[in-house]
Amino acid sequence: MISIAFFNNKGGVGKTSLVYHVAWMLAEQGYRVLAVDLDPQSNLSIMALDEERLEALWPDVAHRETLFGAVEPLFGGTGDIRPAHIEPLSDALGLIVGDLALSRIEDDLSTEWPRCLEGRERAFRVTTSFWRVMKEAAWRHQADVLLIDVGPNLGAINRAALVAASHVVVPVAPDLFSLQGLKNLGPTLRLWRDTWLQARPKASASLGEQPGGEMAAVGYVLMQHAERLGRPTKAYAKWQARLPHAYRESVLDEQAGPTGPTPDPQQIQRIKHYRSLMPMAMESRKPMFALRASDGAIGAHQTNVQQCYDDFRDLVLEIARRVKFSRGARQ
Repeated sequence: MISIAFFNNKGGVGKTSLVYHVAWMLAEQGYRVLAVDLDPQSNLSIMALDEERLEALWPDVAHRETLFGAVEPLFGGTGDIRPAHIEPLSDALGLIVGDLALSRIEDDLSTEWPRCLEGRERAFRVTTSFWRVMKEAAWRHQADVLLIDVGPNLGAINRAALVAASHVVVPVAPDLFSLQGLKNLGPTLRLWRDTWLQARPKASASLGEQPGGEMAAVGYVLMQHAERLGRPTKAYAKWQARLPHAYRESVLDEQAGPTGPTPDPQQIQRIKHYRSLMPMAMESRKPMFALRASDGAIGAHQTNVQQCYDDFRDLVLEIARRVKFSRGARQ
């Protein structure tokens, strides 16, 4: 199962917007995509669905059609996971809806994690709950790829989400905070991966297949960079120049010199801010690159829409090349 988590423990870099647009562009390019909202803040779901639909999915009673609803029997002690509702966004694109109630299971996930090293059955059921929900839903949706949106932290929910991820894409902004975030992110990913590799063989055969927890690094996406005459503005250029070294050293655990090859092979793509397009996209409930004149994208906006389309098309095709998934290659 090809599952790509978009992860940076530093918030505000445009991670959720990236997942949303990558999902739609992959569908545009002919892939079947399942997006999974594993951020308790549910920003991906809020971006994708209108308030009326969200109100129906988040009633005052049990939220059976959210991700929390799929895992609630396990964490509530009444059974195991149940099949997740897949919210259709298009014929090719489905969404497993997020839920603030996910915050309730953080402590249980944290408690059971070290017990996997002891081979305890419930510990494995809890730790792999997201993976099992996603695997069944991906099979049902006939997905070529899963995209996982997570919150900006290093907590237990994200750890279970990353155990379910075969690959990791890191969105970064050209600023000091993203550099500091990378220094925390890389060692934490390696610790989670190493711990899971130690625990995985201790799972009882009766539990069946377990996630690989590969968390393979795909590269980073430089988000919200600003350009003037095709070059980064001075305010961003300083931090942008330091990102390749920080990524290689922190995420790839390589001894890297202060300079490297140009362009940086670990940089998947650069995505501009597109400030004028995002409000229109949010109002229209569609990706920025799909805006039309009827949505208000007229004049110079149309040039930005086309550039946005080209940027995200190049991004998803490069991700597909690096991860090596293809249309119709469902697992």
